[in-house]
Amino acid sequence: MNFLSSARVKRDRPEATRPAVRGALRQRTFAALDVGSTKISCFIGIKETGKSGAPLPVRVIGIGHHICHGLKNGSVVDMELAEQSIRAAVEAAERMADVTVRDVVVNLSMSCIGSHTSSSVINIAGREVEEADVSRVLRQGLMALDGGEHQIVHAVPTGYRIDANRNIAHPEGMYGKELGVDVNLVTAAPGPLRNLRVCVERCHLDVTRFVASPFASGLACLVEDELDLGVTVVDMGGGTTSVAVFARGMLQFTGVVPFGGNAVTNDIALGLSTSMDNAERMKALYGSAFGGPNDDRDMIRVPQVGEDDDAEGMSVPRSTLTQIIRPRLEETFEHVRDLIAANPKAQIAGRRAVLTGGASQMNGVKELGARILDKQVRLGRPTKLTGLADATRGPAFSTAAGLLTFATDPPVDVAFNPQEVSYVPFESKIGRLRAWLW
Repeated sequence: MNFLSSARVKRDRPEATRPAVRGALRQRTFAALDVGSTKISCFIGIKETGKSGAPLPVRVIGIGHHICHGLKNGSVVDMELAEQSIRAAVEAAERMADVTVRDVVVNLSMSCIGSHTSSSVINIAGREVEEADVSRVLRQGLMALDGGEHQIVHAVPTGYRIDANRNIAHPEGMYGKELGVDVNLVTAAPGPLRNLRVCVERCHLDVTRFVASPFASGLACLVEDELDLGVTVVDMGGGTTSVAVFARGMLQFTGVVPFGGNAVTNDIALGLSTSMDNAERMKALYGSAFGGPNDDRDMIRVPQVGEDDDAEGMSVPRSTLTQIIRPRLEETFEHVRDLIAANPKAQIAGRRAVLTGGASQMNGVKELGARILDKQVRLGRPTKLTGLADATRGPAFSTAAGLLTFATDPPVDVAFNPQEVSYVPFESKIGRLRAWLW
């Protein structure tokens, strides 16, 4: 029996019994799937409610990750290879958690993600604003985007206004002549989005939501003050570097730079005539954005392409590796800086930035980012989940952690459901709990 057939047998079995938790009255199981260009990660967690009825922190009970094949720059390029990678990661998490996953929240890191601001105004004739009015102005703002060229992934109301009063969080119960709203529409190209959905569904999984990678990373790593005062999240993945700006508790802007850590690996492989595997190893062990005092004397053995790994090969000083790595990192941050400068909504975040993603862990990346972006920079790590192993607490697993956070406690996000062709509501922890009823 081959890998795919055995995986299908496992996925088709009845759902396993979920683990019991002493002292808990109710619990629900959620799954998050981070589909990146370098690795696939799957987190399975449970949201528990104690005897008093109060919610308990989300606890991770299953973790699986596998090297990714079949994706480039966040988009599927080989359906079979991508399917195998997803199956391997999900199956590992299922074995650890002793459950069978049916529904997953999946990230989007493809370069076709964009952010658009839509504004709409309705007449309320001086009366009190009601829920129906809020729903109507939101629907009008959502309809402004051409649905043929763009698929709405997130629709986040960033601020209401009543007449001349702006930045109103909750307009219900207030009086005025006109009610307006600005909506941040995060979109993706329909083709790549559908390819990813079909690939996941071929693994006998149902995609409950797609979530932009930097949005998920921000949910996992940001503190409340950063969300309110303004912060830029730079998610440095393998194939892409994506950006999300938060302010006033809301997602204000999202954008993508179409290269990431894999571009650095490729530069090393080309510059030193070595294989991609050896280039990735050298980047992880010796890579840095800044040189050290002994770099000219520290020698690194570089196996050449086509030679055995135990061959003598050639040696280069560590400074040569730094000279290859730094220009590509500088180019990445310069593109991020230009992306922010070109969008007024992205500039409201101020001088605070958080780096996430596997490529952000290289020595000197934080300092280089602070210099080029002219911001105060810190590395972001998942802080809102319990049960994470030490190996999965770093920036490389921020997106997976954020997807699980999104699944268990969705933020303000009036989402577009492409299967039902209707707008569906989600509750919010940011602000008071509410639902948008159409």
